Amino acid sequence: MKNWSLLLAPFGILLSGLGVLYIKTHPQMGTVNPSMLLGISYLPWLAAVMICAIIMQGVLVRRHMDTYLFPLVMLLASVGVVEIARLKPALLVPQLRWLLIAMVLMFFVIRFWNRLRRLVDYPYITGILCVIVLFLPILFGTEIGGSRNWLVLGPFSVQPSEFGKILIVLFLAAYLSDHRKVLALPKRHLLFLQLPPLRFIAPLICIWSIAVLMFVVEKDLGSALLFFGIAVLMTYMATGSRSYVFLALLFMGAAAVICYLGFAHVRVRFDIWLNPWQDPNGMAYQVVQSLFAFGTGGVWGTGFGYGHPGFIPEVHTDFIFAAIAEEMGLIASLMLMACYVMAFWRGICIALSCAQEKELLLAAGCSALLLMQAFIIIAGVTKFLPLTGITLPFISYGGSSMVSGFILLGMLLSLSKERKNV
Repeated sequence: MKNWSLLLAPFGILLSGLGVLYIKTHPQMGTVNPSMLLGISYLPWLAAVMICAIIMQGVLVRRHMDTYLFPLVMLLASVGVVEIARLKPALLVPQLRWLLIAMVLMFFVIRFWNRLRRLVDYPYITGILCVIVLFLPILFGTEIGGSRNWLVLGPFSVQPSEFGKILIVLFLAAYLSDHRKVLALPKRHLLFLQLPPLRFIAPLICIWSIAVLMFVVEKDLGSALLFFGIAVLMTYMATGSRSYVFLALLFMGAAAVICYLGFAHVRVRFDIWLNPWQDPNGMAYQVVQSLFAFGTGGVWGTGFGYGHPGFIPEVHTDFIFAAIAEEMGLIASLMLMACYVMAFWRGICIALSCAQEKELLLAAGCSALLLMQAFIIIAGVTKFLPLTGITLPFISYGGSSMVSGFILLGMLLSLSKERKNV
């Protein structure tokens, strides 16, 4: 009974949040948005999502997997669904549909994990697949929202980098575990750095170079930071060598200076970050409105449905955290960040209980990836980092983001089956 009760919180948020929005959009009760008349069209999808969540929790209990991660992620997804219904009511049904699809795909990852886990035995295949996926937008991509990181396939648009991050974690887990001894016992010295022969760190330099290329060509700073960060972090987790961290930061710093001097859009992005008030109604409009939203929300927020997050363009994707902070305040914002930290902690517990090194690195990489993505986008909308343009995991609107997040979750839950004592 304890395992099932964990779903009460996400279900309570879904039902109460959507119920409040329905009451507030009733013609006799006043409106938040005159065009927002939530009918009953979303109810079948809502019921399907809740039933699927109950079934999935039952699967996890039956298979003796971690039973805390999934309810925690569903809590985040429920907040996202309610917030999207508040911001873009026309996207409520699509978001529920993507959430349902993501849970089904998570089930298939768990069901066929014994076959999928073989990918970590072929690091170069996963590495080549990752490169292909990441280069697709460069060759065939469409620019949406200032970043050329989308593939338009008929009525659907796909963000390949969301699936490339899964492949890069698989590649790094396999490559680093196979070459850990060589990477951890370097034989060459460069100043105060201790490095192995070039052929062993060439794949890592390739990943760093791809991250720079994504920033310059695709204008996708968020994915570039995510790929670069996860490569550095997983390398450090595998080797414990600070030389790789320093070398990576030196490489990225040099690349950033060259890009700043050579590409106009890179200069614009960094100048906006340093001083958004120089163009508050132009290129820096999103950042400025986001800062206003945080200031307006204060500690307790303006109240759900009483803010003005619509002033922020694309608020339902990149800036959904700013909308939450405005209407629900600092307290709710900190609680959401605490949920990501708790999910990371559960993932690290799963990693530390894995018997094999590849599985340990894979679980740690999946956990770090989700936390790092949340940190990068939250840092972007608060001007701690330059604006990045990636989604807040499980909360922002988007099929690619939701599906890739639940695939990572499925991998983590599958690895938890081997745990000793989590």
